[in-house]
Formats: sequence, C-alpha cells, structure tokens
Amino acid sequence: MADDFDDKNARPARRPDLSAPGRVKDLSSVSNPIIKDIRALGLKKHREETGLFIAEGLKLVIDALDAGWAIETLVVAKSQLHNPLLTQTAARTVALGADVVEASEKVLGVITRRDNPQSAIGVFRQKTTSLDKLDLGKDGVVVVLDRVRDPGNLGTILRTADAVGAKGVVLVGDCVDPFSLETVRATMGSIFAVPIVRASEGQLLGWRTKFRGLVAGTHMSGTTDYRAPDYAGKPTLLMMGNEQAGLSEPLAKACDVLLRIPQAGRADSLNLAIATGVMLFEVRRKALVL
Repeated sequence: MADDFDDKNARPARRPDLSAPGRVKDLSSVSNPIIKDIRALGLKKHREETGLFIAEGLKLVIDALDAGWAIETLVVAKSQLHNPLLTQTAARTVALGADVVEASEKVLGVITRRDNPQSAIGVFRQKTTSLDKLDLGKDGVVVVLDRVRDPGNLGTILRTADAVGAKGVVLVGDCVDPFSLETVRATMGSIFAVPIVRASEGQLLGWRTKFRGLVAGTHMSGTTDYRAPDYAGKPTLLMMGNEQAGLSEPLAKACDVLLRIPQAGRADSLNLAIATGVMLFEVRRKALVL
C-alpha cells in the first residue's frame, strides 16, 4: 500500500509542542500501558469495548482527519519526523486536543504486526449510521451485504462503493468487523467516505417495506441477466450474499429481481468482492462519465 508519501510542496512545520498536560512525548517500550491499549485494538473485543479502531499509515490518517473523524491518539515514528507532512499532521492532532505519541519503529511494528510499519498510526473513534439516515436520492445505490465474513472482501467492496459513488453499505447479520485492521487497510481510506450501517436481518426487512425503488440481488437461482434491468432514474438496493451460502432465503424473497452474472469458464461463481464490483459498475453505468 502506497502510504507514507512525502509532499514536496508541503511547507515545513514546526515539531508540535507536546508539553501540555496529558500529552505523551516519547514512548519506546512495547510494555507501556498506552501502547498495550493501542495494540489491543487489534482484537474485536477491545474495539467493541472502547469504540475505537486503528488506521495505519499517514495517508489514511489524513483521509480520516479531512473527513471529520474523531482522533484519539496519533502514534508517529520518531525516525520520520523530518517529514513535514508528518509533523504537520501531528500538530493538527494536538490542535484537535488529541495525544501524539513519538515511538520507535519497533513499537509501531508491534502495534500493526508488521516488520516494515508505516510512519503513522491513528486511533480513531468508530462511526456508523442508521438505516433511516441513508439518503439514496433519485438514483443512488446502497449495497446490502448478508453475513460477509472476509475482511479483504469487505474492504474491497467499501473501496469500490466509494469509487462508484454509492450512498452506503449495510452489513446484515454476523458480518466481519468493518473496523478491523485488515478491513481498514483494504479500503485504502474509503472507509472514511462511505456510510456504514449495521443491521439485523429483521431490521433490514422492516426498512425494505418502506423503500421505494428497485431491490435487486444476485443469486445462484437467478434467471435475469444482471445487465437487463434499467437501473437509471431510480434508487437501488443491491443485495449480495455470504461468500459460501449466498443470500438468505428471507433476503432473496425480499428482492424484486434475482440476477445472475453469466460466465463462460469452468468457475461456477465469482469472488464476492469481484461480483459486487461488477454489479455496482453496471448499476451506476449511466451515471458514471469521464
């Protein structure tokens, strides 16, 4: 992931003043309680308990700050503080009232479980929305994911949803955590741009009864070519099923049309992220122009 970039046009920034009460100047030990707490965010249990998550890399940190996400702590590599963009981001973090921790690359590597860690790690507060706050407008699309389990798939879908201008991604049932380190990495920053909803199957089905638009799902028993419906000019709910089991029966029954992507080779199915990408670009085809 191209991450720790160096903006040649960025003006040099002074090293942030971390002498104020509550600011942490320098932590070099992986056994420090603050580092242990940040490292623990690699576990879903601790993310759920604290409502926090890790964004790894300077680009992702800047993307999150630009999108207005609340930062709690910024960990920066002491060896990289010559980078003006890094010091500017640290100063920006201090100005927001959050802590900045200067740490060794060893500490950053322990947090991210990588031998070659990025120069910055941000600890942010999680943010989701509700079904009732989704606004699809006249022709928007929202992706509904039924029990998606792979963090790479979810991260790629969020990135693709961002690319086509989708209005949100709804996670139904027992889905992988969108704020896991692996998922956040795979989004390449798009997690900060796409509204995320967590809902039970019952909540989604209840909300669907009030939805005025096209509800389309991909399904192994689908008989309609995914290119056949006219998606333009109407809001669309795109339902995509679990990697192994596909859409649940109640969600499949809630669709106006069940679609299938034609295939010519020996493979009997597509990877979930690939299939969702194919569908999203078709749904948004007439709205996407160069």
